[in-house]
Amino acid sequence: MLFHSTRNSEHRVGLSVAIAQGIAPDGGLYVPESLPTFSAQDFDGLTELADIAVKLIMPFAAGDAMADSLKDICHDAFNFPAPLVELHGTPGPASVLELFHGPTSAFKDFGARFLAASLERIRAANQSSRKLNILVATSGDTGGAVAAAFYRRPWVEVGVLYPKGLVSPRQAQQLACWGDNIRTLRVNGTFDECQRMVKEAFADVELRKTYELSSANSINVGRLLPQMVYYARSSLEIWRRTGKPANYIIPSGNLGNSMACIWVKAMGLPIGKIILATNANRTIADFLDSGEWRPRASIATLASAMDVGNPSNMERLRALYNFTQIKEQIAAVSVDDAAIRLRIKHDAQVLKQIWCPHTATAAEVYWHLPADQQTLHWVLVSTAHPAKFNDIVEPLINTAVPVPPALAKLLSLPQHQTDIEAQLPALKVQLQASV
Repeated sequence: MLFHSTRNSEHRVGLSVAIAQGIAPDGGLYVPESLPTFSAQDFDGLTELADIAVKLIMPFAAGDAMADSLKDICHDAFNFPAPLVELHGTPGPASVLELFHGPTSAFKDFGARFLAASLERIRAANQSSRKLNILVATSGDTGGAVAAAFYRRPWVEVGVLYPKGLVSPRQAQQLACWGDNIRTLRVNGTFDECQRMVKEAFADVELRKTYELSSANSINVGRLLPQMVYYARSSLEIWRRTGKPANYIIPSGNLGNSMACIWVKAMGLPIGKIILATNANRTIADFLDSGEWRPRASIATLASAMDVGNPSNMERLRALYNFTQIKEQIAAVSVDDAAIRLRIKHDAQVLKQIWCPHTATAAEVYWHLPADQQTLHWVLVSTAHPAKFNDIVEPLINTAVPVPPALAKLLSLPQHQTDIEAQLPALKVQLQASV
């Protein structure tokens, strides 16, 4: 299988190159020339994430050197659970997909670990001796997951860019507690400006000549492919139990997690409706209402990891479908901070579930579904552990949120970070300092 740029279908590369480059030379995102097709029966006998991952991702590696090592990569990456937990006290059948059991307590751990394992083997196969420089813009969880996945790997330097004052205190600690080969850059700007700086770096001819650059955001297909796996596994679990498709409500920011679910549905897995739950950043919801794509500056909200005004993966979605087809695939609902607060309080009392602000957006959308849709089996995607947002959650539920052991360890480490302005020259100076 070959991957082409969203901006030039004539530019085609294999999976290894697409992952290593991160973004196409023309600034486009890599997409597969076609999506493989499966039936639920193709996964008979497979229940573990790693085994489903090998089956699901192998067609994307067809004809590429990565195919030989894909089994090992998947078993390295998918070594913690993503349980589907039944909810009680809801209007209809509902579950929560818990994606926060990895080393940094967020769903980004799956993609980051897969990407690190892939790049390590790609470089070994190519006998690469030049150090790789990974740049990642983060609105909260991505940077921590990438830092954890690449920490102290001698062949890579990682630059993590995050917006100053626009992530939770515990997220900021997770971003800045590493040192060594992880350079944490606290940017005087928004996430969108961090993302712009990374994209400008990839487009800069001088930088590309000087450094071997790659991306660890969901613009990298190596992040997106592994995120398909937990949608495949959870939909198969519901299908095997009920004979009916799973329907998902996904907290959405940069659209990578949602894009993974959309791809899995297009590949034939038993997935029904997909609703994107956004915060007050309404770019996606307004696009679905009007048909006009109008990126804008992001707005700071309680669900900070979703504070994205120009979601990068919309480029992939629009490359795959026209507007009418997109409307057939997804819906989007915007949730404001007041509703997030009320939902956290209500569901802690009624469902005995403690949500992070992002998961609360999905729960809020669920509780307002039309009556005729409440008979469907809905899966609320829980993207982060609420302990990462204790400063928001605990005052609302009047109790402390237990801290997972892995997160507690990171919270005890000293910080290493540098403040920079939201301009490419400032990033260039930091790249030069890392040599």
